[in-house]
Amino acid sequence: MTESSIISKVWNFASVLRDDGVGYGDYLEQITYLLFLKMADELNKPPYNKGLVFPRLKDIEGTEQEEAEVCDWQTLSTKRGAELEAFYTQMLRTLATESGMLGQIFTKSQNKIQDPAKLLKIIDMIDKEEWTMMGADLKGKIYEGLLEKNAEDTKSGAGQYFTPRSLIRAMVECVRPEPKKTIIDPACGTGGFFLAAYDHIVANNKLDKEQKDFLKNKTFHGNEIVANTRRMCLMNMFLHNIGEIDGESFISSVDALISDEGIRYDYVLANPPFGKKSSMTSTNEVGEQEKQDLSYNRQDFWASTSNKQLNFLQHIKSLLKIHGEAAVVLPDNVLFEGGAGETVRKELLKTTELHTVLRLPTGIFYAQGVKANVLFFDNKPASKEAWTKDVWFYDYRTNIHHTLKKKPMQLEDLKEFIELYNPKNRNKRKETWSEENEEGRWRKYSYEEILARDKTNLDIFWLRDKSLTDLDNLPDPDFLAQEIIENMEAGLESFREIMDTLSKE
Repeated sequence: MTESSIISKVWNFASVLRDDGVGYGDYLEQITYLLFLKMADELNKPPYNKGLVFPRLKDIEGTEQEEAEVCDWQTLSTKRGAELEAFYTQMLRTLATESGMLGQIFTKSQNKIQDPAKLLKIIDMIDKEEWTMMGADLKGKIYEGLLEKNAEDTKSGAGQYFTPRSLIRAMVECVRPEPKKTIIDPACGTGGFFLAAYDHIVANNKLDKEQKDFLKNKTFHGNEIVANTRRMCLMNMFLHNIGEIDGESFISSVDALISDEGIRYDYVLANPPFGKKSSMTSTNEVGEQEKQDLSYNRQDFWASTSNKQLNFLQHIKSLLKIHGEAAVVLPDNVLFEGGAGETVRKELLKTTELHTVLRLPTGIFYAQGVKANVLFFDNKPASKEAWTKDVWFYDYRTNIHHTLKKKPMQLEDLKEFIELYNPKNRNKRKETWSEENEEGRWRKYSYEEILARDKTNLDIFWLRDKSLTDLDNLPDPDFLAQEIIENMEAGLESFREIMDTLSKE
């Protein structure tokens, strides 16, 4: 069966379940549980003979019952009717208490499919395919296809964990990760950066046995605090042949910002969560819920702030080895905000080589109203002089129009940027902007020029917005409508932040 037909088959069933109130995200969650169990069953048979041991059903206190049934695919696939529903529910609760990747996959798992007949249909659908024999490319594409479809369901909010794959691939092509080096994403979502880096390393190197083992088991590390998203990331990686089914999880459930664990990495590739404030919800004495700004008291941070992105930027700097490289998606406020923002920018320019900023267009993220950039910087040893000499800006926002459905951003759209970035030799870059060519999108500013700007503002643009001057060649109405929505969403988000601040005073 072809890739598209399997994706179609697996996803069409979601429409049937929606009538029962099972959303896309819940369906994908159940698919993850069942697919994991089926592949584990296949790996226990010849020629693999993994010898994976699954527990027997446990009681409410978490004690395994000696005479109870085993929580594996073979037992599950023999059940029918009410017995199937009861066993599946108990099995999920049992597997959630296990250690290693097994426990991480089933953390906080629940049965969301109350109709045993429909649950059986999904089991039969998965049972008919030999997933282990299927190539990693095909398995991976199937699951990635499901993740993307889930991200499109805007009501679920799943899009906030899904970075456009074209952007991820462009970032990886610029950074060009090498074999036997470590990569971390401290807010890894469904694992898009890991997969793109894995594909790049495999495609551009002839790996020996030691390098292959390092790539599979030691290269990737991450944090993801949302249990369901972490589960999907682990499954996504496993289906792409990263990690072992009976190995330890590469993805920590700990909030990455809480502390510095002291481990340093060669690369950081990340798109930290959007939303400006870090906050914690608690219940007060009269039973009302209230939000409190959350500031992280880190001695290694340049500035103490509740701004989530500024905290992530500081944390990412702390994760890098000397000469480690980072590529990070961050919203506009990181480039211009005063106070802690100015402090962080000045320190970043001093202690790292911030060499490139890619201004991204609106309409490429599932989260509405996002204006973002990619910051590329290399860590450096301590020095009295600032490491940043020039910052190169590529404006892929002004006069650029994308929408998720009609004109999604493709890797091809970023080819010019990748070529001008010149990953093989960044010292031989050439500006496309000049006084004679004011339409050039690639322009550099010196460290002194940036430092002279108010608040060390990095939100730099120079191209004229043609929609303001060329009324005869306006973009299509749907692009204009999308832009209006994006700007209104961004404005509303700013008003919400102001209201939150006022309500606390």
